[in-house]
This record gives sequence, structure tokens and C-alpha cells, in this order.
Amino acid sequence: MAKRKIIIIGAGIGGLVAATHLAHAGLDVTVCESAAMAGGKLRELKIADTAIDAGPTVFTLRPIFDAIFAAIGEQLDRHITLEPLDCLARHMWEDGARLDLFADTERNVAAISAFAGLAAAQAYQKFARRSAEIFATLDTSFMQRPQPGLMGLLRHAAPAHGVGLLHLAPFSSLWEELGRYFVNPKLRQLFARYATYCGCSPYNAPATLMLVSHAEQRGVWRMKGGMYQLAAALVKLAEARGAVFHYNCPVAEITTHHGRASGVKLASGEVLAADTVIANADLSALSTGCFGDAAKSAVSGFTKGAKRSLSAVTWAIKGKASGINLAHHNVFFANDYRAEFAAIEAGTLPADPTIYVCAPHEDAFFCLINAPASGDQSSPSGFEEEQCLSLIQAKLTKFGLELEPSAMIRTGPQMFNHLFPASGGALYGRALTGWRDSFRRPGSTTKLPGLYLAGGAVHPGPGLPMAAMSGRLAATRILQDLALRNSSSQVVMRGGMSMPSVMTDSKPSP
Repeated sequence: MAKRKIIIIGAGIGGLVAATHLAHAGLDVTVCESAAMAGGKLRELKIADTAIDAGPTVFTLRPIFDAIFAAIGEQLDRHITLEPLDCLARHMWEDGARLDLFADTERNVAAISAFAGLAAAQAYQKFARRSAEIFATLDTSFMQRPQPGLMGLLRHAAPAHGVGLLHLAPFSSLWEELGRYFVNPKLRQLFARYATYCGCSPYNAPATLMLVSHAEQRGVWRMKGGMYQLAAALVKLAEARGAVFHYNCPVAEITTHHGRASGVKLASGEVLAADTVIANADLSALSTGCFGDAAKSAVSGFTKGAKRSLSAVTWAIKGKASGINLAHHNVFFANDYRAEFAAIEAGTLPADPTIYVCAPHEDAFFCLINAPASGDQSSPSGFEEEQCLSLIQAKLTKFGLELEPSAMIRTGPQMFNHLFPASGGALYGRALTGWRDSFRRPGSTTKLPGLYLAGGAVHPGPGLPMAAMSGRLAATRILQDLALRNSSSQVVMRGGMSMPSVMTDSKPSP
């Protein structure tokens, strides 16, 4: 077939995966990224001579990435080095309580038994089985399907796994459902935190997010050189297949011709023609007109009734810590979890936040607290964010941790809104406030032929593995559509191979 031109707006993980797959299929791929480097939310900040991950710090669901690399004839291990973490996370409370969780369920049973007693450990075993069932039910029937709806889930989930949808507790909140398992308030708080992985409050999030616990049980890895190495590897692979990356290259408009996307107009005024455009951007950027009226109409209704997910205030810190031993991932819990999320819901920074601290090196740290996505309303202010660091240091001291920064970079909702326009600083797209919201995320296609979507704001959702999968789903759909337009049954890649299906090639690990 004729070599088709593809333009991808945004070099986030979804855009990078789409770029590698489409370039591997022999298409002419150009990526326009407004920032100075690829990665999107998979950010790396440099302080002095130290690179610190300032986005995702957890690598999970490895089979998804194995399949993504295999689809382009590569092996993940040849491009990045992964080290499995023995301790998934260290959880601490101000009264001195501490609980480490592991990828080994039996070790968790022993740890929870010592922490809260035999009954709590038995309750955890039941919870772990339920989490695994929910994951298995939704993996291939929902997460790996291009654009599943409720009827599709009804068709595929129950017959495949013998589990009724009511067993998924779709109408219960995560907090309510956890109450069926955990009497101990600390354990309930700990497992409720998984809601924040998807940017929502555990008091509103659907109980199906229990599956995040099982995702971690499948393994958590640290990446040699930092998480940004994943973005760097994908850029290199895409470029080796002919893809071209333009940085500091913001797109002002998605152009159209005869009712189809026809390319992009850059902020510089230059127009780049294309047969297909992928928007790897927050849906709100399209729906508010950041890419022109045609793109706005293409996603009309996609964000209707949507509430923003959580934002954050983060600190990438060069310095030293003393007082307690830190694991790679550490969580210092708030005393009043409900008050923390009530404050965020009210649009303010919590007075007593839960603090996440990643300690990749002995002199480098990444700290995060959840915050409201109100960055487009000049809130919270830079002064409030600055004051927050003093509050956090004082709180960590109560846990026995002295954190002494020598240099740092702070990022809050206003800066996140600048990096990801029209988002307000929301880091996870649409908030999940009930069972319907999962079905309200759009798939790869839009109302404008030739315009496709990728990223954490679209199906299958936020988080590094899901956003990566969205890029593969978009690439697969584009190749299918191009094949139809060329009256061909398959799109031929280099070497005469047909593009592997995301459904058959991305199998869950045993």
C-alpha cells in the first residue's frame, strides 16, 4: 500500500507505543511534542548530576510491556533492566505502626497476622482471592478490548469466568467493600489507597479497583537508570523504524479536509499534512478547543459530566534522610483519611496529608501528596505549596524521618496544568466516581474520521500500563481502518508480517 503519513500529538507513553507500532508497520510517523523531551507524565527531573523520576515510580503488569515489545520484534529485557522489588511498599502511621507488603501473598498473610492478628490475616486471604477474581474477569473482557461497553462486558465477562457482574460489586464504593474484609482501620486505609492510583477518592471510587492490589501481587519492579528509561527506549525504537520526533513543537490546531483529519497546524504557523492524526493529550484539551473547533466537535460529549481526577504537589529532592530505614516505596498515612479527601473535594490542600516518598537512591527522593485539580484557577498558590513542604517535613519528623533537602524542584497543580493544558492539573483524566465512569472513557476513535485518541484519559484508563495499552489499541485500530480503506484484508509490515492483534498477543501472565 502507499506509505501513509501519521502525525502523533504528544510523546507520552501512549503516543510512544503508537509511534513504535505504526513505524514498525512501515508508515511515515511524525511525533510533535510541546515539551523539550518525550515521556509526558513519565517525567524525569535533573537536580545537579542526579536524575529523579517525577512521574510514575512503579512498574507493574509487565506482560503488557512484554507484548508491546514483542509486537515489534523486540524483547523488553534487551532495552531496559528491571529489578523485582521484594518489598512492594512500606506503610507507616504516626503511632509507630508499620507494615511491609510483598509480592508473595503468603508473606503478606504472615505480616498482617503479626500486625493485626490471625482474623485480619484470614480476611486478607479472602480479599486477595476476590481481587484476583476481579482482575481475571476484567482483564480480557474489559481492559484489553478496544472500546467495551456494558453490554459487551455482560457478554464476555461472566461466560468466560463464571462470575456474575454483581460479584464485582459495581455499585459499592471501594471504601464500603473493604469494610467487608477489614475491621482494622489501618488495613482498610492501606488498601483504600489503591483508589489514588487511578486518581480518585476511595470514598467514591468503585469497588472494582480492588483489582489494583492483584496487579501489584503480580510483581513490582524498579528500573535501572529510572523509569524514564522506558520512554527513552521507545523513542530509540521508533526512530530506528523511521519515526521523526519534533520537540518544543506545540500544535495549535488539528486541520481537516472534506470531513477528515488532514494534519496539524503548529504554533509556529507551519502546516503538516497527514492521513491520520493521533491526539495523545488530555481529553479536556480537545474538548475545550485547544486544538481547534473540528477537534472540539470530534470529542463532543466525551467529557460530559466528568469530574476531574486528583492532582498532586510533588517534590524531587536532592538531599539526605535519616532516622528510619526507607524502602523504595514508602507511605506515611494521614491520621484522618476521610478529612484528607474532604479537603481535596473542597478544593484545598489537606492539613494532614498522606505522604508518599520514593527513595531510589540514598541522596535522592520523590515526595508526593494528593491535591485538587484546580491549577487553572490559580489554586493552590505557589505560596501554599511552599508552606506545605514545611508541614510535610514536620509530619515526617513525627514518624521519625528527618528529610533535609539541599536542592529540589516542586511541581503543583498550576504547573501540571501548564504541562497538560486544560486539565487543571488532573493527572489521571476523568475521575471514577461510580461504575458508569469506566464506560464513559472513549476508545481510540472519535467523531472525526482520521482522528484517533491515546493516553491515560481514554480507555482503558490511567496508569503507565493502561496508557501504554491505549497506544497499542490506537495503532491496531488505525492499521485496521487503513486496510479497509485500501480494500485489503491485512496491513503488511516489513518482512511480510501482519500486525499482531492486541487481543491475541497481549495475554495475561499465568
